[in-house]
Amino acid sequence: MDLKKLANALIPDKDLLSIEEYEKIYPERQLAPKAEVTRLAPSPTGFIHLGNLYTGLANERLAHTTDGVFYLRIEDTDEKRKVDGAVESVIRSLKYFGVAFDEGAEIDSPLNKYGPYYQRQRAKIYRAFAKDLIERGFAYPCFCTEDELNAVREKQTAEKQTTGYYGKYAKCRNLTEDEIYKNLAEGKKFVIRLKSQGNIENKSLFRDAIKGEITVTENDQDIVILKSDGIPTYHFAHAIDDHFMHTTLVIRGEEWIASLPVHIELHKVLGFKLPRYAHSSSLMKMDGETKRKLSKRKDPELSLDYYRKSGYFPLAVVKYLMTLLNSDFEEWSLKNPDADYRDFKFRIEKMSRSGALFDLDKLNDVSRTEISKLSAEQCFDFLNGWVQEFGTDGDRAHFKDKEYIIKILELIMGIGGKKRRKDIERAEQGVRFIDYFFDDTFAPEYSYRFDKQTVNTVIDGFIKTYDIADDNNAWFAKVKAIAPSVGFASETSEYRANPEAFKGSVSDVAEILRIAVTGMANSPDLCTIMRILGKERTIMRLKKAKLN
Repeated sequence: MDLKKLANALIPDKDLLSIEEYEKIYPERQLAPKAEVTRLAPSPTGFIHLGNLYTGLANERLAHTTDGVFYLRIEDTDEKRKVDGAVESVIRSLKYFGVAFDEGAEIDSPLNKYGPYYQRQRAKIYRAFAKDLIERGFAYPCFCTEDELNAVREKQTAEKQTTGYYGKYAKCRNLTEDEIYKNLAEGKKFVIRLKSQGNIENKSLFRDAIKGEITVTENDQDIVILKSDGIPTYHFAHAIDDHFMHTTLVIRGEEWIASLPVHIELHKVLGFKLPRYAHSSSLMKMDGETKRKLSKRKDPELSLDYYRKSGYFPLAVVKYLMTLLNSDFEEWSLKNPDADYRDFKFRIEKMSRSGALFDLDKLNDVSRTEISKLSAEQCFDFLNGWVQEFGTDGDRAHFKDKEYIIKILELIMGIGGKKRRKDIERAEQGVRFIDYFFDDTFAPEYSYRFDKQTVNTVIDGFIKTYDIADDNNAWFAKVKAIAPSVGFASETSEYRANPEAFKGSVSDVAEILRIAVTGMANSPDLCTIMRILGKERTIMRLKKAKLN
């Protein structure tokens, strides 16, 4: 059979470059000797999940700790799954968590010399290689219809055989020249398949960069490499792209181990050096007493939008994922609490070989710790970022007064004090914690523990003497002065020594005032709260809080 003639008949494009010319277009990268070139290569489906960030972070760290390159490639060979805006969503979502690309799709970078970074835009490159494989006898046309393929699959299943297109089931593998040209003359649709050279009886050891040595069986499947529309399958495209983009390390989920035999053979027949493959463990969660993979259907926390809408501090999410990615990161972080996580030496050999257990409670703990470290300015920026995207109109109106918000944050976060607040884990929670500083969101519950006369006497007595210029000592002295008028001890020690002699203590007086001004029995320093609210608003709240 004249294979060159057949290749021209199947792929008649006249403007395809030679293999040698493509090699010149994409020369070797000029990088340090041990630099890693890694990539994130999602499909543009619009669903950005925790696994993308988990894998993206590992790729970014390994590239940047070796002075290498981390790029974004979009595997859009399946047009049906494409969602408008999905690529921008990937970039925006990962950037929010501090994971930035050096080059790639929609990235403005001087390093963008290995594109296009969309696979559909690289169709001619794939067709040139498919044509070359046909000419060398490593690929052939397949005219089988979907119904015929389904019938074969059903027969294989019934006979408990491995499903697929191989061996005696590869109907078009040995078509004669006349049969092929007859089908073409009749206008039958066709795909291009790899003519596999493998034998499943042959097994070998493969060095996985994460899992170590694993046993791999040779591929014997005649997989589709070009679909009927001339667009490649993922398997074929990724091998060519990784070669020309000079990817040195491919980190992907362990579910791709099953495809490893195909990818090894493709690199072999294409004449490419195989990049190092690293199959990362799946993100797991406890479901009762058992572990299972995080599920798009069952687990809202799989979506990255969950963390943004809930207002998790992005650095906290990254630091928590780092504890899952490298087993010794947590210990390093405890020893270096104020260090940038990027100072940690990320190593692929420290990545988990088995399922990484994702624990939302532990993430919450990390987020509380990280938020507690923020300055008032940083805290404002974090909360304001969430408010602008996910808050109410009222929230956005509140945050227009930055100076006022900063004063509030300094108080409630304990900034500048001896003890920082560590119970705020999300922006949404933090924004709600300051609602009582604004009249439109102040929703008090006047749950006093004392009778009407006691409450009103305390409030009236405080109003008569309150001066916003008082410091904390003067303010508290006035609170203490009210205590005897309602039968309370003006000193806590006095009350403890003889509780039967008093209705309560000075702390109970302060509680009445606290409930009147904030609507809560517990709050940060009340004197400072009153100062932030201002005298007019404080007096107004006190008057409204009296019992009728």
